[in-house]
Amino acid sequence: MAARLRHIALAVPDPEKAAQFFEKAFGMRRAGKGLRGWYMTDGVMNVALLNFGDEPIAGYEDRKDVQGLIHFGMWVDDVEQAGEQIVAAGGSYLSGRSEAEKKDENVFYEIKYKTPEGFVFDISGSGWIGAVKEVVPAAETAQR
Repeated sequence: MAARLRHIALAVPDPEKAAQFFEKAFGMRRAGKGLRGWYMTDGVMNVALLNFGDEPIAGYEDRKDVQGLIHFGMWVDDVEQAGEQIVAAGGSYLSGRSEAEKKDENVFYEIKYKTPEGFVFDISGSGWIGAVKEVVPAAETAQR
């Protein structure tokens, strides 16, 4: 199974202010507006800048005012196979739905799991807006 890190979600108090920072500091651009904030991209990665308000956050339901890294996302070839491998490696299913339930091409579904240490992460078979699954690493391009 090939998996690519392509998504990071941050809980921030002010998504607009955070988006402006990511634009100015890192040259990222806005890939899309979400219900809770902005999705930024560098052309490969998606960074979600989200304000959850009083809404419970998957994996943090017992905490209030969560700020910072919420989860990371892995773009996988096969969500069923990836899920089996995650569980076999000691991870656990948390929430989410499979690609088969995806009805809207503009919805970027996520299936959430936890690492054995309790870190929350997503897997997706369709990725995230502004993210690109396959990128040629610099070492490979230098050898060509």
